[in-house]
Amino acid sequence: MSTRLPGFKGEYLWEFDIAERQLLALAEAFPPETYGWRSAGTARSVSEVLVHVAAGNLTLLGIVGVEAAPDLYGKLEGEIVPRMMAMIAKNDCLEKSKTDKAAVIALLRRSLDAVRTAFTQAPDFELDRQDVFLGERTTVRRVYMRGLTHMHEHMGQLIAYTRAMGMPAPWPDWRESGRKIIESGEATLRK
Repeated sequence: MSTRLPGFKGEYLWEFDIAERQLLALAEAFPPETYGWRSAGTARSVSEVLVHVAAGNLTLLGIVGVEAAPDLYGKLEGEIVPRMMAMIAKNDCLEKSKTDKAAVIALLRRSLDAVRTAFTQAPDFELDRQDVFLGERTTVRRVYMRGLTHMHEHMGQLIAYTRAMGMPAPWPDWRESGRKIIESGEATLRK
């Protein structure tokens, strides 16, 4: 869990912690023999979804100029669009070739660590920096937000996969723990 930083950085990392914890719990919950399972012939398999998330994290870092995985992508030079397209081509290969549970989880952890480190170390002026990212003029901060949204999007997909396989989500029902937190907070306020 991140130490709570003030302002937007702290809020972003709080949400990032949730996505990280749940994605890793999902990745660990799927038995190795289900990593090739897909809900339909045209859908990504479990391993492909997890690699897609990890590679997406690394690609979004590359878009904003953070070299997070030169061993995977080589030296990327030039404008944003050609760099991004080269990374996407490599990502497509990674999704098909990285299928072993341990290797997939290692890549996912690596990508999550890289995002956390890059975001935490980025000064506010870097997050405010504008450029043309993802086809429009926007900020580096929005690219990080896109990454968080992308993680949540595919977490939902993986939750659906667990349910389709007859497995529960690998975390407790939030309603019970939420009730306890609310009751604890109310008791503290009454003192």
